[in-house]
Amino acid sequence: MYVTKKPVGRVKHIPQRTCVGCREVLPKRQMFRIVRTADGVHVDPSGKLAGRGAYMHDRLSCWTRGLKGALAHALKTNLSEEDLSRLHEVMNTLPKEAETDG
Repeated sequence: MYVTKKPVGRVKHIPQRTCVGCREVLPKRQMFRIVRTADGVHVDPSGKLAGRGAYMHDRLSCWTRGLKGALAHALKTNLSEEDLSRLHEVMNTLPKEAETDG
């Protein structure tokens, strides 16, 4: 006779994404999605826009590193002045962070 155990509870799958600025892996919902569309690069608050996407923390240091080239590389495009302007507006709303080691 075979005894089967009932599952106690399902563990919900939480999608993980890598920040292009610092390469840290976190849950998708804790990060900003930046998407390349036909009309430029935009921040995607819903996370559902069609297009190639990349993710970044809400840290100023990640955005600074990302805008230097990592974001353009991840999106496989060159960021126009208009794209950079739009992304800098979002970056300027981020809280200033205290850099600490460990």
